[in-house]
Amino acid sequence: MKGNIFLSIMLIITVFFAGCESFIDIQPLQSVSEETALSTDANVKSLLQGAYSLFNNPEVYGGGILSNAELLGGDGEIDLLNKEPNYEPYQIFSKNIPASSSVILSQWVGSYRIINAVNNVLEAINVVKESDRGWVKGEALFLRALTYFDLVRFFALPYEAGQMNNQPGVPLVLKPVRLINQEVFQGRATVETVYNQIITDLSDAAGILPDYNGIYPGQITAIALLARVYLQMGEFEGARQAADYVISSGLYRLETDYQNIFNRLTPGSEDIFAVKINYPEEYNALAMTFSSSDYGFFGFTEILEGHLKHYSPGDKRLDLFYSGDGVIRCGKWKYADGCVNLLRLAEMYLIRAECNIRLGVPYVGADPADDFNVIHMRAGFPPVSVVTLDEILLERRLELAFEGNRIHDLRRLREYAGTFPYNSPRLVFPIPARELEVNPGLTGQQNPGY
Repeated sequence: MKGNIFLSIMLIITVFFAGCESFIDIQPLQSVSEETALSTDANVKSLLQGAYSLFNNPEVYGGGILSNAELLGGDGEIDLLNKEPNYEPYQIFSKNIPASSSVILSQWVGSYRIINAVNNVLEAINVVKESDRGWVKGEALFLRALTYFDLVRFFALPYEAGQMNNQPGVPLVLKPVRLINQEVFQGRATVETVYNQIITDLSDAAGILPDYNGIYPGQITAIALLARVYLQMGEFEGARQAADYVISSGLYRLETDYQNIFNRLTPGSEDIFAVKINYPEEYNALAMTFSSSDYGFFGFTEILEGHLKHYSPGDKRLDLFYSGDGVIRCGKWKYADGCVNLLRLAEMYLIRAECNIRLGVPYVGADPADDFNVIHMRAGFPPVSVVTLDEILLERRLELAFEGNRIHDLRRLREYAGTFPYNSPRLVFPIPARELEVNPGLTGQQNPGY
């Protein structure tokens, strides 16, 4: 890890719109000055390290965001073992989410704490040693882009290709918040504005990060996330170019055995970006969702035949499902200390295949069937000579199952999540009630239906 975490710094400048408790958290400003906290190269790098610590928290990229996505898009494929009306995971699953939900508040607050931490890094970037400025700034921009990408996908109506996309997004905060006053209370930027900022941050990050940066995001990581963002937007040309760049870099390779991708203590050869969980200080929230008592947890979900029926006999990916506590479990997330896979090379092959078949010849990088075969053959099947869009989309559904993608694919493909159309307000999280109470800029800006 690059540097140590200065807890005093984090107490000062990682607070943003967290409700009444925010005013308690911000008290250390009285004893440690902003000038001291951000005055040295070491302090700014430590603040960046602190942003990663916030990033790894279970309510955000320590698994919570992926778990919430699976609950929201899991109709017909998973079920919950606890269906009490006040059980918050069930509220997400059943699309009856109160604005007072602590799970939703934790995702919102946790996300903005990450953003505020990296905004402070970016504000003080000139303090960083010049030779290190590129990776420090690039990592901060990447973290901000990824966090905003998930905020706008959960808390706003979906991006619609070819439309104005002036529907309310989320507050777009690009400067650090160090004191709570009227100037920091912002309303919601449009979805279009938020996506434009995400693309700007990732493009800028890709221009200054090293190609490969170990377990930290590098240039290829930023471009891989750009591929995912462009795909969500329906910008297929940008998506296939970005995915092709990642594949062609040669920095990552597919695992030979699908099972070797998951339940790892360290990222594998296929992981473009993964969160390493340091248990017991941290834990993988996906284990709490999907695991069983055989591995120390009684996860609250079971896998239904509605999902399993999509696999053909002999599909090696079926080997990751197992019986635990009397129900079928997803074996991707067994342990509290396993890595959370956020970006994998397999996804890049599937993005390039999908976009190439949508746009047609001349193909970028490879024929769609060739990219499809890379994934399909690893699952235990012979190669095909021709592939359809539906086959590629099914392969994506099976390959990336329970990794936090399903609801976002349903929305971009304009399909139903259970009985809810892709653009239903019920598939959007409410703005947390406490945020509406403390932020005058959000007055009257709650999502429809809440």
